[in-house]
Amino acid sequence: MKSLFSCMGLAGCLAALPVMAGGSCAVTSGARTAALVELYTSEGCSSCPPADRQLSRLQQALGPDAVVVPLSLHVDYWDYIGWKDPYAMSGFTHRQSALTAANHHRDIYTPEFFVSGSEVRDWRDDLRTAVARTNAQAVTAQIHIQAELDQKSRLILSAEANTSRPEPTELYLTVIEGGLSSKVNRGENQGATLGHDHVARAWIGPLALNAGSLSVRREIQLPPEWNRSRLEVAGFVQEKGAGRVLQAVRSQQCFGS
Repeated sequence: MKSLFSCMGLAGCLAALPVMAGGSCAVTSGARTAALVELYTSEGCSSCPPADRQLSRLQQALGPDAVVVPLSLHVDYWDYIGWKDPYAMSGFTHRQSALTAANHHRDIYTPEFFVSGSEVRDWRDDLRTAVARTNAQAVTAQIHIQAELDQKSRLILSAEANTSRPEPTELYLTVIEGGLSSKVNRGENQGATLGHDHVARAWIGPLALNAGSLSVRREIQLPPEWNRSRLEVAGFVQEKGAGRVLQAVRSQQCFGS
């Protein structure tokens, strides 16, 4: 997949790094291949709330042994019916289209689940099997991410990625927020209050690995309305061209309010 957005959302990618003073965390991928579970959803879609709830309780549903990185990616193509999804980004629509094409389908829809790049249509029954299949695959990539928050609400991401795969690969980084809620006043969900977890709020990538390796630093200015105590960072390495996700990782919530 070609570069659709190198730094998306309310994010600015800068070279200079300030001194850190607001909290930090670090995470490294483990000895098993984590399953990246992407949900493409929209607040304008009446069939999406059950899928949103499924993603929110995914770890509990799969059990403690499942290694999973859930992402809620809100698309913008439902906005035309009267409700503008506050979490939607056009880049997520483009990514969904690329993944759909890579899975040899033509139409995009919501809700739609992908596990490590492969579509899971019967998500109510098949997510567990798809995640277990991914977890059983041999590890072919490693990711390390360090996130630090400075006194000016700038989030500094430092990431390293390595893979033994010969194919071209790319790294993606994202900032995730949980515990979100919206009162929907128009559209198919008019009158409903919708809750969301694992929502991608900023997105960096694709960042190409050179000879199977990459070291990168980026800065994101956090908007004041983002709940610092509910933020996580995540990353994944994917074969170029919307291919298979080789490895994924996410932090725990690591910043104060």
